[in-house]
Amino acid sequence: MLGGFKKILKSLGPGMIITASFIGPGTVTTMTQGGAGFGYSLLWAVVFSIIATIVLQEMIIRLSLVTREGLGEAIQELFAHKIGKFIIVWFTLIAVTIGCAAYISGDLIGTSLGASYLLQLPEHLVAPVIGVIILLIGLFGNYRFLEKIMLVLMVIMGLIFIITMIVIQPDVIGILQGVFVPTIPNGSILTVIALIGTTVVPYNFFIHSTAVHERFKDLTDLKFARWDTIISITIGGVISAAILISAATLIKGEEVTSVIQLAGPLKPVFGDFAPIIISIGLFAAGLSSAIASPTGAAATISSLLGWKGGMRSKKYKAVFVVIIIIGIITSALGFEPLQVLLIAQALNGIILPLVAILILIIINKKKLMGKYANTWQLNIISFIVVLVVTFLGLYSLIDAVKNIFAA
Repeated sequence: MLGGFKKILKSLGPGMIITASFIGPGTVTTMTQGGAGFGYSLLWAVVFSIIATIVLQEMIIRLSLVTREGLGEAIQELFAHKIGKFIIVWFTLIAVTIGCAAYISGDLIGTSLGASYLLQLPEHLVAPVIGVIILLIGLFGNYRFLEKIMLVLMVIMGLIFIITMIVIQPDVIGILQGVFVPTIPNGSILTVIALIGTTVVPYNFFIHSTAVHERFKDLTDLKFARWDTIISITIGGVISAAILISAATLIKGEEVTSVIQLAGPLKPVFGDFAPIIISIGLFAAGLSSAIASPTGAAATISSLLGWKGGMRSKKYKAVFVVIIIIGIITSALGFEPLQVLLIAQALNGIILPLVAILILIIINKKKLMGKYANTWQLNIISFIVVLVVTFLGLYSLIDAVKNIFAA
């Protein structure tokens, strides 16, 4: 029993990369805004997003271990018609790459918020330096090194945000109501979509399939790969919920511009260390997400184009470098054009439901998956998840298109 538990702990890795990826500045800010704006009432959305992520990523695990291929290769093989294959593959590739390139500047700026507070330096100077550090990680690091970095960042985030939640003694009854009694308060629908959308991320499907190949050898490791996903993503959910709960307890009703606002109400507990503690947590969240953006682009392109070698491939590293250089330049210039971000949001609104539907179709192919295809019970759960994700994506698309024309 103890030996099995130790092996499960040693198996943690790919799931932690996914978790560290989705807990970035966007997630931290969205959770803070959700708690400050609507109290504990939207905790059910956090719980749903975690269940949805586990369901979708578990299908990726099975697909990767059964086929020994990535998601991109499986998508290519799904289409017999060359034109259909070309359209789906290249649309997915372009959409994910543009999204990663558009968001990398924000990721670096978000990372620099914490570091600039600690170092007392301007964000536009700190962000490019962080970008160069990530560039070096991409050039000279490997999967094991990336895994260790993400694990360390997860531990830092977990300690800071979960301990903060415990110390402030939130309303336990209010938390339970928020989790088990779903409500959508007036004006909260976009926040609900954002809470789910910051957790269920399209490029994480491709990162996970690549990471599974790097870490697990075959189907004998399926049990441990599943535990890795369940434990890692659940920890991520607890961290996300802790941020929302802390905001709901400390700054409900305030307009949120930065997670650093949590530091003020925490001063009676942590004293002058309060802003430092929050800044370190924000830095860890930003760094993990900033590493994930170029990793996501590289993993997606490599998988869809069938490049071999995984994270060791020169082509993989080249894509990583291009994306992070875009981030270094744009963050140094403070360049974050609204139109590009809105286009990225619109593309994400299309690509998220599209990839989720393709995963569900592929995982049900008996000829490909054999006994590891979805059971009818899993299909019911998966269908509900994909349905909600599709609604989420379409709503996000419509909102982005409206804003594009309004801008």
